[in-house]
Amino acid sequence: MDRRRFVQSLSGQLALAAIASPRIDAPARDAVDRRARVDRHAPVIRGIDPFAPLSVGNGAFAFTVDVTGLQTFPAAYREIPLATQAEWGWHTFANPDGHRLEEALVSYDAHGRPVPYASAQSGAAGTWLRENPHRLSLARIGLALRTAAGTPATPTDLADPWQRLDLWTGTIESRFRVGDHAMRVLTCAHPARDAIAVRIEAPGFPGGVPGVSIAFPYASAVHTGDPADWTHPERHQTVTVRRDATSATWHHTLDQPPNAGTAGGCWMRAAWTPGSQLAPTGEHAFAISRADGDVLDVVIAFAPDDTTDPLPDGDAIRAASAEHWARFWSDGGTLDLSASADPRAKELERRIVLSEYLTAIQCAGTMPPQETGETFNSWFGKFHLEMHWWHAAHFALWHRAPMLERSLPWYRGILPRARETAQHQGYAGARWPKMVGPDGRESPSGIGPFLIWQQPHPIYLAELAYRADPRRAFLDAYRDVVFESAEFMASYPFWDAARSRFVLGPPLIPAQESHPPATTFNPTFELSYWAFGLATAQRWRSRLGLAPEPRWDRVRRALSSLPVRDGLYVNAESAPTTFTDGDQRRDHPTLVGALGFVPGAAVDRETMRRTLHRVMQTWQWPETWGWDYPLVAMTAARLGEREIAVDALLMDTPKNRYHPNGHNYQRPGLTIYLPGNGGLLAATAMMAAGWDGAPNGSAPGFPARGWTARWERLARMP
Repeated sequence: MDRRRFVQSLSGQLALAAIASPRIDAPARDAVDRRARVDRHAPVIRGIDPFAPLSVGNGAFAFTVDVTGLQTFPAAYREIPLATQAEWGWHTFANPDGHRLEEALVSYDAHGRPVPYASAQSGAAGTWLRENPHRLSLARIGLALRTAAGTPATPTDLADPWQRLDLWTGTIESRFRVGDHAMRVLTCAHPARDAIAVRIEAPGFPGGVPGVSIAFPYASAVHTGDPADWTHPERHQTVTVRRDATSATWHHTLDQPPNAGTAGGCWMRAAWTPGSQLAPTGEHAFAISRADGDVLDVVIAFAPDDTTDPLPDGDAIRAASAEHWARFWSDGGTLDLSASADPRAKELERRIVLSEYLTAIQCAGTMPPQETGETFNSWFGKFHLEMHWWHAAHFALWHRAPMLERSLPWYRGILPRARETAQHQGYAGARWPKMVGPDGRESPSGIGPFLIWQQPHPIYLAELAYRADPRRAFLDAYRDVVFESAEFMASYPFWDAARSRFVLGPPLIPAQESHPPATTFNPTFELSYWAFGLATAQRWRSRLGLAPEPRWDRVRRALSSLPVRDGLYVNAESAPTTFTDGDQRRDHPTLVGALGFVPGAAVDRETMRRTLHRVMQTWQWPETWGWDYPLVAMTAARLGEREIAVDALLMDTPKNRYHPNGHNYQRPGLTIYLPGNGGLLAATAMMAAGWDGAPNGSAPGFPARGWTARWERLARMP
């Protein structure tokens, strides 16, 4: 990412954080004890659990630690790697062959017209374009632990480990013994700077307080996992730029000449307790140690550029973290299920609380997050725009709209590229990519370029932010994003003159990605979402004092009817055997999202009710994904099927598992999945606060029997 743009976006992020809280609905209920609600779900870890590392962060930066409070034993945490990531930390390998996206284009027939799609992902160009740019792990920060014999400690040398994430202050407290000596480590992140504070307390430890080890890795184009490469020290450089008795500044760069890659890396600064020592321990490694005293305080800050601004000390960072998180939990929305008789309520509330924390530290930056946030890489660290709604829509519903707004300017930044894509394919407006990095360039894929359900997302997200805090300035700021999205949506459908209707696709792959692009058309969910997006864009025109756009209304009113067979909605008009062919009932059950995710003005409620029941009975749930259960819950809530809504959220199926740290498991490799966490928050906000036209009364989406949902400061869904 261009560093000047990053600094500008960070300034905008901080300015947005100061915006007054949006207006929201609140029920006349007894006040929720917010501190008690949060504290009862603070994760407590009592051993090395590769699925339960904890993280601290600020929305655009995260630091993930093991049971020692730092990244001391990375080999024991291969399920969820211990990485240090920031949204600005990217790297690009050399491109000596000059690969361009045009090399990955393949022509597809669109009703007699050839349209190019970047679907050639397996060739040399497709491979390079998918892998680059890729996200970095900035550094590994661990404890330099040794046994009484002087050998490096291993996980088996830890005794009585105990670790707790204090959600109210954003501080991880880690306690353990090495031999006969007890240690305590406090770890937290600064809420507005990419910096951590570490306090190590080790009274009477032989040789002094165990130090902090620092190591800088090279980059790896890993599809999923830890992006750090420790095997090529010759490919990167670490320079100590400044150093004095209590601080140092390093410049870590990747692929300087004669290599031809794009320089990545970072600037890192550290400050420590007076009387401590800094020493190199390797070509790209250092250690901070203190031979006397019982306490070592270290502050470490990362940035894309050099700066000499004073570093806050550890006490200041801990105070800033505590103030930030107390405000986060006190001012945002809240949902308390503790008075419920249903024994599942405690687990659902745990998932909600931890999802609030995880999405706040992982998904609230100045660009859409990757599916694994800033924890480790997935899809090379790139983000998926069809997932942006699931990552961030809930912020507007939970009285935290500025956290959503931080990422919306990114769409304005890539608007010229999105326009070029649409124009090159013969469409108007702007076509948003799917798998993408900071520059907005599509990544070649046999699936991604054919998806269209990300197209209305900027409209929906902008609408949620506007509803939370209606401002003319916001309408002016995002009118181009909304209108250009709608322009593409109006130009994309094919006019079927024989049946006087507009048709979506082919070529097209729906959100349920198990359909062939060349023959798929009129998927149920996309038809409903298309109508909602165009209608919402027209409302934006009205708010701005503009006349309706006739073409948008013409397309919306003449869209094909939602496909039905045997009294049930089906996946797509081209897939009428949804409920007679088992292969059609896997992946996302998005057909139900036509009423739930969106209001579904054209949906027949009784047909959808029958469809929902059939989906619950016959879908291949082990093959679904983390956001599918919230998707089903939203549909059930709108239909008044409250028990189904809760059953869907708590379905016992592999990809609806939530780790002790609150992360949503999917499969080996993809061991966390933040769209599941964000979807859970969107669905439960909707079930508590309702939606436009919902039945009167509080919590219209929760069952009346066995559930007591007390909530504050949640907003309605459209």
